[in-house]
Amino acid sequence: MRKRLYVILTALAVTLVGCVTINVYFPEAAAQKAADQFIGNVLDQATPAAPAPKTPKPAADGAQPSAMLLDLLIPAAQAADVPDIRIQTSATEAIRARMHARFQGTLGSLLDSGAVGFTRDGMVAMRDAAKVPLSARAQANATVADENRDRAALYREIAHANNHPEWESQIRATFAKSWIEKARAGWYYQDAGGAWQKK
Repeated sequence: MRKRLYVILTALAVTLVGCVTINVYFPEAAAQKAADQFIGNVLDQATPAAPAPKTPKPAADGAQPSAMLLDLLIPAAQAADVPDIRIQTSATEAIRARMHARFQGTLGSLLDSGAVGFTRDGMVAMRDAAKVPLSARAQANATVADENRDRAALYREIAHANNHPEWESQIRATFAKSWIEKARAGWYYQDAGGAWQKK
């Protein structure tokens, strides 16, 4: 009888370990906060914000024996209990500096004039080329291309810095929302249907 119970418990433990799926979800709230901070630094000031301090994990002093047994059997499942997102790397800081310089120069003027606007997919696009003098259009197009290259690299870098390349589209969507929310009065952006709106 005892041997049979031991075999059943062992089989149950092996089944539990074999069936565990670690569900690492996209930390949307943390990503939104990070995007707002990054975009605020690009649009407003030249200095990067300090990284947010990590909150320590509470000790499990009063844990139940069954919970401790489960923790011993399945330690990897603890990996995702405190959602966070890493946004500051040397690559993202270099991108931020380039974007800030661009906003202080040509791109800011293009947005102010209404020639360029924020797209619904986290990029920028030429909205009305007629607002740019013919002699400056090549430079304006180059500025838009440079900005979009940096934006694509930024979204990809953040996903890779967090060891989740599959998050890239979610990061892009989060940033797209923040770019539009932080757009200055008079700037253009695309709504969900792709139509240009003036903020």
